[in-house]
Amino acid sequence: MELVIVAIFIIGYLAIAFEHPLKINKTASALLTGVICWTLFMVADSPDTLLQNSHYQHFVDDLKRTVADFSSLSLTDIHRGYVGKQLGEHLDEIAQILFFLMGAMTIVELVDAHHGFKFITDRIRTKSPKKLLWIVCGVTFVLSAILDNLTTTIVMVSLIRKLIPNKEMRLFFAGMIVVSANAGGAWSPIGDVTTTMLWIGGQITAFNIVKTLLLPSIVCAIIPLIYLTFKMKGDLGVAETKSKTEEEGSGGGTIMLIVGVCALISVPIFKTVTHLPPYLGMMLGLGVLWVVSELINPEMDESVKQRYTAAHALTRIDMPSVLFFLGILLAVGSLEAMGTLHNFAEYLSHTLGDDRVIITLIGILSSIVDNVPLVAASMGMYDMTTYPPDSMIWEYLAYCAGTGGSMLIIGSAAGVAAMGMEKIDFIWYLKRITLLALMGYFAGAIVYLLTWPFFAVH
Repeated sequence: MELVIVAIFIIGYLAIAFEHPLKINKTASALLTGVICWTLFMVADSPDTLLQNSHYQHFVDDLKRTVADFSSLSLTDIHRGYVGKQLGEHLDEIAQILFFLMGAMTIVELVDAHHGFKFITDRIRTKSPKKLLWIVCGVTFVLSAILDNLTTTIVMVSLIRKLIPNKEMRLFFAGMIVVSANAGGAWSPIGDVTTTMLWIGGQITAFNIVKTLLLPSIVCAIIPLIYLTFKMKGDLGVAETKSKTEEEGSGGGTIMLIVGVCALISVPIFKTVTHLPPYLGMMLGLGVLWVVSELINPEMDESVKQRYTAAHALTRIDMPSVLFFLGILLAVGSLEAMGTLHNFAEYLSHTLGDDRVIITLIGILSSIVDNVPLVAASMGMYDMTTYPPDSMIWEYLAYCAGTGGSMLIIGSAAGVAAMGMEKIDFIWYLKRITLLALMGYFAGAIVYLLTWPFFAVH
């Protein structure tokens, strides 16, 4: 049955990739794939591979300690109990990501409704696509290290909507934002979820990861930009003329922008201080911004003010992309729960032997499946007694898993967010952005491997 589930995952993945030729929405394909994978896992007999799964062994050991009449439980009962527990744990992790995503989207939409981004767009006067691309990608790179790559992508994609009327050019910018956001998040302990996992797990330390990955990450982001400086063609397009009322907005745009940015920046601070999940910090920021939006322009007519409320902003967020994210993470979670990803990582280890080659392949693989379970499997596969904190394998894993997802649009949270917001087609991204992301990925990897001996912790 494990092979059947893997086959279902591959079929679902292909359905997402060929969304337009099949004329089936990618969200429907993702949801069906996720639910079918877990359903088959639940009703099937317990696969033999679970016997080598450490999570399964811990579950059985807990049952032996807590269930008085353990011998009366059948293998089917144990299997279904394990699947239910795993599904609950994965749903908990997925829900945190989805609430984080919805909170960030609502904050951006609320600032946008008040024309808060006009403060920034009015100060970017260049009409050159090449100059604007360098500015946008540079800001994205820095912001993703301070916030995180997901939030930064949402903010920057919303920003380019104001700057680039040309749809095709805007899609291209959105793709490069994904590349820059993932590169910027890789070297920061709070910039990418996989780097954060390694930081919290003790595999890396904050100062050392910044020191060793900053240069490779810069190279990863800058190589595609240098190439595009010579190859990029097209124009930004002409913006539609807006009415005076639309241009002025609610009158509180600057205030909403400041509060909104502070709300986003406060999320990693909130997590560091309280040790609570990031989505709670995002909800706190949304709550504060919601209150501010209610207090702005109290004299405005209620029928007009409705357009500037958080309730209206919630109706504008892209829920299909949120559900798409749910389906993808559910499908990948089933492979992790079965131990398929862990077994694949061990297979690579025994077959290839060279850790550098394995980690490089894991980075490429993270563009196909979610990098979180891949990193989790790697953390379980490599013993910290053999590979102590700040070893090359952990630093290189942070870089590869963080930047490798840029190769495909569904390979990272940033890519999924951009895909939902700008309706980026999988094949379009594959043709126009994948090669650029691949160039940056390998260039940064080479830089890391060359510079690592100088930064190695002895």
